Amino acid sequence: MAKGPVLIEIEDDPAPKVADAPPVPDTTPVAMPRGEAMQMAARVATRKPSRLGRLFWGLAAALLMALLSAAAWDFVNAWIARAPIVGWAFTGLLGAFVATLLVIALRELAALRRLTRLDGLRHAAAQAVEQSDLAAARAVVDRLDALYRARPDTEWGRTRLAELRGDQMDAQGLLKLAEDTLVAPLDKAAEREVEAAARQVAAVTALVPLALADVVAALTSNLRMIRRIAEVYGGRGGLLGSWRLTRAVMAHLVATGAVAVGDDMLEPVLGGSILGKLSRRFGEGLVNGALTARVGVAAMEVCRPLTYATDERPKARRLVKQALGGLFQGQRDKGQH
Repeated sequence: MAKGPVLIEIEDDPAPKVADAPPVPDTTPVAMPRGEAMQMAARVATRKPSRLGRLFWGLAAALLMALLSAAAWDFVNAWIARAPIVGWAFTGLLGAFVATLLVIALRELAALRRLTRLDGLRHAAAQAVEQSDLAAARAVVDRLDALYRARPDTEWGRTRLAELRGDQMDAQGLLKLAEDTLVAPLDKAAEREVEAAARQVAAVTALVPLALADVVAALTSNLRMIRRIAEVYGGRGGLLGSWRLTRAVMAHLVATGAVAVGDDMLEPVLGGSILGKLSRRFGEGLVNGALTARVGVAAMEVCRPLTYATDERPKARRLVKQALGGLFQGQRDKGQH
């Protein structure tokens, strides 16, 4: 069979253009921000050294103190033998340094005592309400008045409480009056500290791309926030007290699974579930800020001299909205488009 030319008919329709082709769907899953900086900070704060580790660091500190003391003693004695005036001057400086260390230690002990005092007040108030003990409630109110007597910002609340406390004939009503007049203004100040810390953590996470910088910022900001919350309620937490309080707050959050956040918590900020559409850094910033707000609420509950009523406990969602709403407005608009 002879082969001949093949006739190909060309239709009048123009050839399809590449630009008119539908886009290829992106099937790559979007990694949702998880607040890695805050989760790492929580693990660092709650990590407990082993017994062998505590023994090692205790012996190392004791050995270092012994070596420094012996070196300082030999140094001072050598200068006294060589030049008595200079040697006694060094002795005075060394004595002043030791005295300063003692003052710092006493302040730390006083800070721990004030935190313990707040904890005792909270438990005494809860017990008075549970047992409907009016005398115990009045004792708690007297202790509250003594705690805040030297603070000018509580003068109006203490005066109002003194005027109205005689009208209360039950423990719950008296403690509710103390909460409304004396403690509620302190709650507002503590909430402002939480909002400021949440904004700072969110901004640093979103804008500083350095490795571990967000973890350091989250840990230091939360430490400072917890210390200031303790000071608002009269705790005056020192370095050791603040670290102990931070470990207690973080341990509570880790135990309850609160060191996790999703679209549901950030919906008041974003106006919808668009967290995955934001850039990775801005999403992490929002999540870390939200987790900082949760830490702040837990710190308020721990430091507060009176327990919250069930319906009056501060909401982390509200604090997140007040702290982060509008902070990343440009990124939000970009994600919606």
